[in-house]
Amino acid sequence: MYDYGISSDALKEEIFLTETTQTTPKETFYITTPIYYPSGKLHIGNSYTTIACDVMARYKRLMDFDVFYLTGTDEHGLKIEQKANELGISPQAYVDGMAADMKKLWGTLDISYDKFIRTTDDYHEKAIADMFERLIEQDDIYLGEYDGWYSVSDEEYFTESQLAEVYRDENGVMIGGKAPSGHEVERVKEESYFFRMGKYADRLLAYYESHPDFIQPESRKNEMINNFIKPGLEDLSLSRTTFTWGIPVKSNPKHVVYVWFDALANYITALGYGSDDSTNFDKFWPANVHMVGKEIVRFHTIYWPIMLMALGLPLPKQVFGHGWLLMKDGKMSKSKGNVVYPEILVERYGLDALRYYLMRAVPFGSDGIFTPEDFVNRVNYDLANDLGNLLNRTIAMINKYQGGLIQTPETQTEFDDSLEAVIQTAITNYHHAMDKMEFNVALSEVWTIISRSNKYIDETTPWILAKDEEKSGELASVMYHLAESLRMTAVLLQPFMRTTSQAILTQLGLSATEINLASATFGMIYTAPVVTKGEPIFPRLDAEDEVAYIQEQMQGNTPVVQDTGFDPAKTTLKSDKKAIKFDDFEKLEIKVAEVIHVEKVEGSDKLLKFELDAGDDGHRQILSGIAKFYPNPESLIGLKLQIVANLKPRKMMGLLSQGMILSAESEGKLTLLTVAPEVANGSLVG
Repeated sequence: MYDYGISSDALKEEIFLTETTQTTPKETFYITTPIYYPSGKLHIGNSYTTIACDVMARYKRLMDFDVFYLTGTDEHGLKIEQKANELGISPQAYVDGMAADMKKLWGTLDISYDKFIRTTDDYHEKAIADMFERLIEQDDIYLGEYDGWYSVSDEEYFTESQLAEVYRDENGVMIGGKAPSGHEVERVKEESYFFRMGKYADRLLAYYESHPDFIQPESRKNEMINNFIKPGLEDLSLSRTTFTWGIPVKSNPKHVVYVWFDALANYITALGYGSDDSTNFDKFWPANVHMVGKEIVRFHTIYWPIMLMALGLPLPKQVFGHGWLLMKDGKMSKSKGNVVYPEILVERYGLDALRYYLMRAVPFGSDGIFTPEDFVNRVNYDLANDLGNLLNRTIAMINKYQGGLIQTPETQTEFDDSLEAVIQTAITNYHHAMDKMEFNVALSEVWTIISRSNKYIDETTPWILAKDEEKSGELASVMYHLAESLRMTAVLLQPFMRTTSQAILTQLGLSATEINLASATFGMIYTAPVVTKGEPIFPRLDAEDEVAYIQEQMQGNTPVVQDTGFDPAKTTLKSDKKAIKFDDFEKLEIKVAEVIHVEKVEGSDKLLKFELDAGDDGHRQILSGIAKFYPNPESLIGLKLQIVANLKPRKMMGLLSQGMILSAESEGKLTLLTVAPEVANGSLVG
């Protein structure tokens, strides 16, 4: 049993005195979002990264770190110039408006950034121009000619092998294609500056080896090595001459700096690198973590480290490539009518409901799927039922049985030690998960406390204890333990749900001042009464009505389908097999699985052994007899395949095979059936 010796007044004093009594400099923590490209209104998928970084920044501050949290906008490039021309305004006027809208959204989402950088800021543009000249002088950058494929939407160059789809004419000559994002590419031929990437390839691989946590999750590192570095790093085109909205190269102003070189360097220019005041750069660099979407991991783990090596600067400690927040039918898109904007959810359900959902429902690092049903159910079951009811019942019982006062217990029930042990274990696990940025796991630990506390009420039956005067000591202990469970819940929720945390503390009669997480322990002495009547912090939603409301908001841009007069009944269907009923088809479970690793099976000319992420609790293994069709199997890493997931596992050459990979074969050529990169691992096909 804990020593109940921390008074609320003493705790308050400790909080305010923490900084004034600090004798040694705090440990620093520098975290960044990618800087966002202001080409359209941001949806909840874009907000996901920013909220995740905010959670981490708040956590580290509450753990007594000196935190610098950076976000901002990437404002140069051809796409911006084209958007502005379409609207009949200057590029600067366009990005000014978009940056203002973004800052307004981050205010709505309570984002606690320390700096918002814009790549059109004067200090940034000057630093980029100087860096470019320095690298020319070092011969890391040279002038040549680029002839290849470019995606305007992605602001990215592609080789033919990197494209998701290639278009050819009747003579087999390539005439176009699609990038992995689905955007069209166009042929570009122009004079360009190039960065000598290959010069640093071995050094970069050595850094990967000596810093195993540099790229997280681990699967992202394998993809970078096998798909980009081992095949040979091509020199990177670093300038354009066909548009003007960018930072001019000082020694050759007809060139503007490639947008990715410009954008990546924001992480150091924001701290003052290249300026007259490098105080923040000296203090906070290298960054503790760059948090990015998985689609831009390559830029942050290959191009950016090489740029820093060329500049003679330390590399960031970690790049975390999280998955995507998707809809059932793939990425959010206005044309699909499936976009959800964060302002809509915040206005109707409150900010904390959105922040909780995004951090709890999506395993960080993996893809997650948003559905209106799941969102509403999370609010009702997790927030209204579990947390809300625990708070309401506790406040009501303290008022009814103890006149609103939380008494320090002088005795205990047989269930107290068990509850205290669960809380202590959950706190330890919470910190471990937060340090690994496993936000869904950290929240799960908080809900372990909530669930155990609700069970504790049923075990101790306070309504029965209240009828027996001799049990008043046990009743006081029950009320105290429930109050402490809620207080610790509020403390742990601070990085995620600030309003909710403060509301819980207020109802417990405590100051809503932020509490230092590093010193938070079970065992407070309460001196003030709880509120007389607590208000529900999360009212229960009418599930049917709210699901319909969210769906209605998503349908705003659903395209209208025109009647073409097509009559499918006139088509003669062809099949080599007997027709089956839908019930037979439903027995199959076909899922999307990402190739994490693949290699030839020793002793077999036919079999390849695949390690796959199919949304299971861990990776699964499938053996497939397709080796002759794929002589370089490592090229398959990162592809999203279709598998029969519920095929009974069997052994082949002594190795377990847990399903079947689907493929198509025609005229002696076999092709694996793939899906678009944005489809979440584990998604059902059918």
